[in-house]
Amino acid sequence: MNETNQTDVKKVPLPATVTVKDLADRLGLPVAQVITELMKNGILATINEEVDYETASIIASDLGFEASPAEEEGSADKPLDLEGLLALCAKEKEGEKKLSPRAPIVTILGHVDHGKTTLLDTLRKASVAAGEAGGITQHLGTYQVKKRGKLITFIDTPGHEAFSAMRKRGVSIADIAILVVAADDGIQKQTKEVITYLKERNLPVIVAINKIDKPDANVARVKQELAEHDILIEEWGGKILCSEISAKQNVGIDSLLENILLVSEVEEFVADPKRSGLAVVLESHLDKQKGPVATVLVRTGTLKVGQDVVAGGVFGRIRRMEDHAGKSLETAGPSVPAVVYGFHDAPQVNDVVSVESGKASARARSQAVVSGKSLKMRAEEEEGRKYLPYILKADVQGSLEAIEQILGAIGNEEVTLEEISSGVGAVTESDVKMAAGAGAVIFAFNVEPTPVAKRIAEKDGVAIETFNIIYKLVDSAKERLADLLPPEIVRTDFGLLSVLAVFKTGKRDQIIGGRVSEGKILRNSLIEIRRGGETVGNGKLLNLQQNKQNVDEVGQGNECGLVFEGSEKVQVGDTLACYKEETRRRTL
Repeated sequence: MNETNQTDVKKVPLPATVTVKDLADRLGLPVAQVITELMKNGILATINEEVDYETASIIASDLGFEASPAEEEGSADKPLDLEGLLALCAKEKEGEKKLSPRAPIVTILGHVDHGKTTLLDTLRKASVAAGEAGGITQHLGTYQVKKRGKLITFIDTPGHEAFSAMRKRGVSIADIAILVVAADDGIQKQTKEVITYLKERNLPVIVAINKIDKPDANVARVKQELAEHDILIEEWGGKILCSEISAKQNVGIDSLLENILLVSEVEEFVADPKRSGLAVVLESHLDKQKGPVATVLVRTGTLKVGQDVVAGGVFGRIRRMEDHAGKSLETAGPSVPAVVYGFHDAPQVNDVVSVESGKASARARSQAVVSGKSLKMRAEEEEGRKYLPYILKADVQGSLEAIEQILGAIGNEEVTLEEISSGVGAVTESDVKMAAGAGAVIFAFNVEPTPVAKRIAEKDGVAIETFNIIYKLVDSAKERLADLLPPEIVRTDFGLLSVLAVFKTGKRDQIIGGRVSEGKILRNSLIEIRRGGETVGNGKLLNLQQNKQNVDEVGQGNECGLVFEGSEKVQVGDTLACYKEETRRRTL
């Protein structure tokens, strides 16, 4: 940091994001000086790129300024986030304007392996459960089912513990939650987590007790456990509907659908289809032939082919839309899931898609924010923490988000992971070059490096690890992180020797006589010299004799002679502690 007197520190207000040029102007410094300071902190940003407030404030501090948040300007023009969209939809329903009924949005929640995906398979007459690596649903998707001529939109969320953020989002954007509990397994960890989310959101719930065909099914026990977690079904005096089903045997499915329509009629889900569409990005990826692809769920309004749209930091024009079955759509109204083509890049999961008046406006609303992670990680390194830089690439945003969530929780006060970059799509040449510059490893999930990237990685010695099971990727990250930990030194004490005589003293060694007062003394062991209750030196026992014979060990109560090597000289009356030390590789 520049040497600046505390009284001379100039205060500068900074917005939530600021371009490098604007930051330089606000500081009254040359742009080159600001870019150089960013590079010192591991951030490569051009003159027109934006950095967030945290990054800008640290750079300002390093340059001798004191940053403070500036008052937000033009906040009304900011893109909606998910929370803002949900608030808008709630306000829309409360308004006086006449709205149209829409299909209920239903999320399927529950513990892993309790049959959520099998239930959706049965509902949409397609089998996807067996197609997932490791038998885990790793992507979030939407599907529509028709019952009595009425549509129901389903959101599929993973049950595995790695995907808690995706489950929480499923709860946020849904109207009704189906809580699936296996009749033979009862309430489990993810079930409790889901119940907590449901209580926080106050979301209408329907319980589906699944696997009632299993020999060890115990429906009564499940209902008792649900009651213990304040989920009271109708027959227990509560208001929550319950369906006993076997998704695999297609038993009780009609009853479940009827319960959904019943709740939907009571809750009266409505929206304004005439306004500009607002949708939530549920999934996105890069398709080799079709480019960026986003699966969205329209919450209110209508999306149309040809419209200019923006989602977070990504803009585009809708070139084509498809429904969940792959059929072309010209429009997508409230509660309709749609696959959208035309974004210039894959938007982030959870981003809100909104319609803009023109491509220039959409481009202007999109943002390119340089992450401040590098600054924070460098600061931690200065405090003594080691870091492992990595680049993460995945096939879809859902997997990317889940993996980032897990990797973000790995580490301790000594070592941690640092994400340099992440994205969807194949590992590219630029990924490898970035990894080479940062000394990073590349983790690739369900994607491969391009041939050019592979050749450059081999040439530059960049490690690219590919996986199709998330926890194998996580295990590899843990192993690499563990390699940064200093080894654990394990000490084993053998015995104590009371020094009775010192026969010869050389430059580095001594010949000593003594009696073993405790345990045993071993040849080639380490020695700790204790004098007056304190340790005064260390050394090594080179040779050991008993009755003038070389021996490997001498037991308690026996006298012996030994050759001691060490810089500290042993004196009569000292106690020598005999021990060994082993270094062991530590794990996280």
